[in-house]
Amino acid sequence: QVRLVESGGGLVQAGGSLRLSCAASGRSFITYTMGWHRQAPGKEREFVATINWNSGSTYYTDSVKGRFSISRDNAKNTVYLQMNSLKPEDTAIYYCNLRAWDSRDYWGQGTQVTVSS
Repeated sequence: QVRLVESGGGLVQAGGSLRLSCAASGRSFITYTMGWHRQAPGKEREFVATINWNSGSTYYTDSVKGRFSISRDNAKNTVYLQMNSLKPEDTAIYYCNLRAWDSRDYWGQGTQVTVSS
C-alpha cells in the first residue's frame, strides 16, 4: 500500500507563490512518475504537472508553463510543486499522484490552494 501526504496549500494573493510537497511512503512499489492534478469547484479534475522519477523529465499543462515548476527528491520519495505568479483561476484542490511501474495509480487526500484577486 502506498500513502501520499501533501502539504503546503493555503491562501495567497494573486501574483504570490506557494510550494506544495507530497511525500510517498509504503511498501512494495516502484515509482514511475509523480505529479499533480487539480480540481476547481464545479469542474473535473485536470492534469497539472508530472515528473519521471528516473529521468527527471517534466511535463506541464499549458496554463501553468513558465509559472509552475515540479521537482523531486528521490531520497525522500517527495515531489514538489513550486507555484509562482498565481492567478485566481489556479484556485483548486491539488492532488498528488503517484504512478507505479505496474501502472497502478495512487492519490493523496488533496490540499486546498486559494488565490484571491
